[in-house]
Amino acid sequence: MDKLNFLTAGIPIKAKDYESGFAVLNEMKLDGMELEFVRGVRISDKSKDFIINNKKNLVLTAHAPFYVNLNSKEEEKIEASIERIIETARAADLLGAYSITYHAAFYMDKDKDTVFKKVVEGHNKIFEKISPNTWVRPETTGKKSQWGDIDEIIALSKEFEKVLPCVDFSHIHARENGLFNTYDKFASIFEKIGNNLGRKALDNFHAHIAGIEYTSKGEKQHLNLEDSDFNYKDLLKAFKDFEIKGAITCESPNIEDDCKLLKEYYLSL
Repeated sequence: MDKLNFLTAGIPIKAKDYESGFAVLNEMKLDGMELEFVRGVRISDKSKDFIINNKKNLVLTAHAPFYVNLNSKEEEKIEASIERIIETARAADLLGAYSITYHAAFYMDKDKDTVFKKVVEGHNKIFEKISPNTWVRPETTGKKSQWGDIDEIIALSKEFEKVLPCVDFSHIHARENGLFNTYDKFASIFEKIGNNLGRKALDNFHAHIAGIEYTSKGEKQHLNLEDSDFNYKDLLKAFKDFEIKGAITCESPNIEDDCKLLKEYYLSL
């Protein structure tokens, strides 16, 4: 990546399909889209053909289905989770999306070391069946019941050549009960990733940003940025100061408007 790109989480609200969605992205001078396969990796042949033939300079990523738990108590659910990630990676490779993300696991009352081993086992099976072209990125999660704090995902990234974190800064903010919300806190993420995974991880970044509502248990729901206490301005200053390159996906409910807000503020710095 040669710059920081700003993506919508799915087809813009003002659009009805990928064709009109790409038109909105171009009209608003946004940089791309995260393909949302959150309820299943389903896309029509017509949409596939359109994306492949019209992607041009747009940056694409993909989000796997929500029904993933590599630490399920039921082996068939683990296998189904692995298959959903594989399906997402294959679709991403076909459509030209360079990175996929997903919520990898729940703790299920097990200790961190045990869950980490299960997540590693799952990824070993995933990499047996996918193309090496696609970056695989477990996402930092927003609830304390979910596996996926930044240290866990960095540790997983050290196990696999094609794994890097997808850092959802809003999730971290919610998971930490609103305490992760300053320039220094945001900068600590970039420092930690750079120190552990090298500059390559900062030049090939995948992030999520949204307004967010949370409770003592973590994430409750996404909000528009201006309706939330999330300090996106200081976050973008940290992105600028650390010269991060890659993709930011905006997951606010008003997808394209907050995406444009983020991009315009970043470019003003």
